Amino acid sequence: MRVAILAGGFGTRLAEHTDNIPKPMVPVGGYPIIWHIMKIYAAQGHDDFAVALGYLGNVIKEYFVNYRYHDRSISVDTATGDVKTLNGAGENWRIDLVETGLHTQTKGRVDQICKHIGNEPFMLTYGDGVSDIDIAKLLEFHKSHGKIATITVVRPPARFGAVEVTGDAVTRFEEKPQIGEGWINGGFFVLEPEVAKYVAGADAMWEQDPLENLAADGELMAYRHEGFWQSMDSLRDVRYLESLWDSGNPPWKVWSH
Repeated sequence: MRVAILAGGFGTRLAEHTDNIPKPMVPVGGYPIIWHIMKIYAAQGHDDFAVALGYLGNVIKEYFVNYRYHDRSISVDTATGDVKTLNGAGENWRIDLVETGLHTQTKGRVDQICKHIGNEPFMLTYGDGVSDIDIAKLLEFHKSHGKIATITVVRPPARFGAVEVTGDAVTRFEEKPQIGEGWINGGFFVLEPEVAKYVAGADAMWEQDPLENLAADGELMAYRHEGFWQSMDSLRDVRYLESLWDSGNPPWKVWSH
């Protein structure tokens, strides 16, 4: 099943980074956040991607066009212009980089992705959120209910760290734990081709009319993910993800190499 990634927004809340690069290219541990997302899927057998481009889409194009040269030794023949890699096999991914318009909203981007992929089910997620989600279990759940759409719902991370105090002693400290109440949209959708009729017409936000109408029609089911999930909406989030990566055991790293 193909994986579509929404990567066209302006990322205005991350203006410190996104004046020159799109939000999905903001690095965590030296790799763009979109790379982490693709690694999550590819590690679980899904390596055929369609990326919906918009703002500074050329930066994403250039990254993947030259992807096989990143982090690898190369040999350059200046007479012929030939470039060869000298080590490592690299990723075995297929990536369609689809121009969906600079000012297109997410509904319009999903509409164009539907037309690009054609009459087949596909997975969809945002280009700024990582998780330790089990894709096989997500797909099993989707197939079990027979509806048009599955949305992964998650516990939102707390804004501040949790501190437990007994007397004057701190007995537990946890930075940004997942809170125990409420569910929010975590992305990681699975969609049947019939979703196309919900995104046709006037452009809007995917999170408004399409999802609201799918819910009203009884065609939207929720896969509850109780594990790790984190979006990258602010500079604080970038720093938090960096700290997890630097710990050597980031919870979304479901791949071994």
